[in-house]
Amino acid sequence: QVQLVESGGGLVQAGGSMRLSCTTSGRTFSTLGMGWFRQAPGKEREFVAAISTGGIIPDYAGFLKGRFAISRDNAKNTVYLQMNSLKPEDTAVYYCAANSRGLVLRRGDDYDHWGQGTQVTVSS
Repeated sequence: QVQLVESGGGLVQAGGSMRLSCTTSGRTFSTLGMGWFRQAPGKEREFVAAISTGGIIPDYAGFLKGRFAISRDNAKNTVYLQMNSLKPEDTAVYYCAANSRGLVLRRGDDYDHWGQGTQVTVSS
């Protein structure tokens, strides 16, 4: 069983930056495709970013327009989400997810394991 634990959320002013981390255990991290999703109050969960097992191939939701960057450190079993130029509409619970196929995927249903989520609040 894979366990994922997110950290790094909190309150930030609009225009600021924040980095989320997600540390995994229970399976060789380097074989997992990793992704970040978010869910704002009253909205459906949406894809944010995903990264391949080797960290070479990232994929981003179109609405990000280069503000976020996903990366991973396989030696530390951790995937990161660097968020820059944050906007109030980025306020959401951010979830880390892992897929056992090791693929870069956008659909939440394709992920096998999820973290508990971390709240990100961007004030205007």
